[in-house]
Amino acid sequence: MEKSNTAKTVVLPVYQRIAADIAAKIVEKKYVVGEKIYSRSSIASQYSVSAETARRAICILSDLEIVSTTKGSGVTILSYEKAAQFLQRFHNTQTISNLKKELLERISEQKKELDALGEQVVSLVEKSERFQEIHPFTPFEIKVPEGKDCIGKTLSNLNFWQSTAATVIAIQREETLLISPGPYVSLSEGDLLYFIGDETSFERVQDFLLTYKATHEATFE
Repeated sequence: MEKSNTAKTVVLPVYQRIAADIAAKIVEKKYVVGEKIYSRSSIASQYSVSAETARRAICILSDLEIVSTTKGSGVTILSYEKAAQFLQRFHNTQTISNLKKELLERISEQKKELDALGEQVVSLVEKSERFQEIHPFTPFEIKVPEGKDCIGKTLSNLNFWQSTAATVIAIQREETLLISPGPYVSLSEGDLLYFIGDETSFERVQDFLLTYKATHEATFE
C-alpha cells in the first residue's frame, strides 16, 4: 500500500501541556517559590482532566525539581529558574514540531502541483498524438539556401524524391504559391519548399539542399 505524504498535525500529550502551563505561571510570577498550589485532584478539576493525567503533569515538574509534592500537603513551588528552562525547552519542541508540520504541508502541496503538472503533460502528449493521427500530412517547410548548386535545378534533375524520400507539395516563390509543382519546376534562391515525409524528412532535405553538388545531376532524360 502506498504511503501517504499528507502532513499530520503534531499534538503533544495533555499532561505535558498542563505541566508547561503551570511552569508558565511560575515564570510569570503568578506562582512564587515556596507557595503551595492545588492538590492533584484540584489540578484535575481545574484542567478538566483525569486524576491520572494531573498526576503525570505534576510528576514531570517534580522530576525536574520545579515543584515538590508531599502527600496530604499539595504541591510546593521550588524553582523559578528550572521552570523557565523547562518552558524554553517546551517551546523549542513546539517550534520544531510546527516547522516539521509546515514542511510536510509544503511537500504535500508541491506533490499535488507536480501531479497536476504531470497530468497536463500527459494530456498534451495525448492531444498531440491525436492531432497527428487526424492531420498526418502536416507539411514541413524549408527555405532554399543561398548560393547552393541546387538553385536552377528541377526536382527531377535533383532526383529530389529519390534522395530524400520527401514529396514537395508546394513552393512559395515571393507572392506566388505553386501547388503540386511537379518534377520540372526549377528551384530559385529564397523559395520556400513545403513537403511531406516521415519524422526524419526535414533533416534529410536540409542536408541534401546544403550539400548537393552539380555532379549529382541526373544525366538521363
